[in-house]
Amino acid sequence: MSGLGWVWWNWNVVGDLRYMLQFEFVRNAFEAGTIIAILAGVVSYLVVLRRSSFASHALGHVGFSGAAGAVLFGVNPIYGLLLFTTVSGGSIALLGQRASQRDVEIGTVLAFMLGLGLLFLSFYNGFATEAYSILFGEIVGISTAQVVFTFEASVPVLLVLAFVYRQLLFASLDEEVAEAKGMHTLLLGLIFLLALAVAISVAVTIIGVLLIFALTVTPAAIAIRLSSRPAVAVAIAVAVALAATWSGIFIAFYEVEPTSFFIVTIVFGTYLVVRALPWLARRPFGVRGPAAPDPGSPPAAARPDALRPGPAGPAPAGAPRPEGADRA
Repeated sequence: MSGLGWVWWNWNVVGDLRYMLQFEFVRNAFEAGTIIAILAGVVSYLVVLRRSSFASHALGHVGFSGAAGAVLFGVNPIYGLLLFTTVSGGSIALLGQRASQRDVEIGTVLAFMLGLGLLFLSFYNGFATEAYSILFGEIVGISTAQVVFTFEASVPVLLVLAFVYRQLLFASLDEEVAEAKGMHTLLLGLIFLLALAVAISVAVTIIGVLLIFALTVTPAAIAIRLSSRPAVAVAIAVAVALAATWSGIFIAFYEVEPTSFFIVTIVFGTYLVVRALPWLARRPFGVRGPAAPDPGSPPAAARPDALRPGPAGPAPAGAPRPEGADRA
């Protein structure tokens, strides 16, 4: 992570953490990571609920084009990233009326923005290292000023989402009913995509454009499998994002691999474990019993064999009667 190849594990977590926090770049990484994990965890639940994973993926790539343009004009890449993601998010919201049917609009905006990014890179004669670092993230290189900027960009987004949370949640669950009740679904969609654009813009500094799904989609994919209550699911998504970010930074301090690799691996491993829990619950080790019913099978009362009479039940009309039934 930091070139401290001589630092070794001693399994004293408290002591290790105290030692790590002596370095300013580690403190900046933990501070920025905490802010971004909270923001990404909240936004990720709405991303999954509104079936906007493709939009999250597209806005991340659009951000790279904005960073390339900012480098060309000598501006901080984060400003170009914010500009391109917010403009693209607003365009997608205005071009597509329904959240679940915006694939064409997302693909169209993504293609145009990627073309602009390629044009910016062709005009740039130097090495656009700042723009390319956006692809994979560079949390250990975050300065104190960038931490402050991350905080200032994230807090307004969280406040706006808290203000429209109930309306946005209702519109995400059933957009047609929300329209019938007179809710401004277009405005809600615009607010959500702008919030998503800002969240992605600050999240790429940790995990990069190519790994943006790790914090903007996967935590919520884990949470909705553990709870059907929105508030609880959001809390779980935030907890997963925080745990993965903190653990990734902690492990990467002692290893040479990139921090984003550990963050993504932890999130993905957690997702696999959660996916496997129902399967493990149906197959207890060392116990052989009747197989659990398939969740997708019809209930017992709806199966044809359930309509067959038992030994003491009446025989259906027209069916042959057993010998001796009349005498009984």
